[in-house]
Amino acid sequence: MKTVEINNRKALFDFELLDKYEAGLMLKGTEIKSIRSGRVNLKDGFCFFKGDELYVKNVHIAEYEFGNINNHEPLSVRKLLLNRRELNKLHAKIKERGYTIVPVRMFISERGFAKIEIALARGKKSFDKRNTIKLKDQKREMDRTFRIK
Repeated sequence: MKTVEINNRKALFDFELLDKYEAGLMLKGTEIKSIRSGRVNLKDGFCFFKGDELYVKNVHIAEYEFGNINNHEPLSVRKLLLNRRELNKLHAKIKERGYTIVPVRMFISERGFAKIEIALARGKKSFDKRNTIKLKDQKREMDRTFRIK
């Protein structure tokens, strides 16, 4: 079986990730087929609480190309499946100022279920982002010098 792993590199650049959680997704119809073909964009996604439940919004799962009139909406709001203990912990942290929950990675588990890795994150300041760019450039230069020799 082909492994599917979609990463959100923008989240790693824009946020400082504190805690990571693995959550299930409540999907409709043809969404799993689009995920298995890798047609997912996590870049603009974010999570929010509605009551006691956690939802993910702005995660684009492309329409299934062989779907019919019952095809899914690409940007619909999807419910995340976590334990009550994890939900309570996240809800308490979100109430604090400056924290958010972002999707970091989507993958298919060994059992064939679509899973999403979410992270409790704090936004980076512009100088932190510049530092991240600087570190990436230094690493790239180091790799180049070792490859040449």
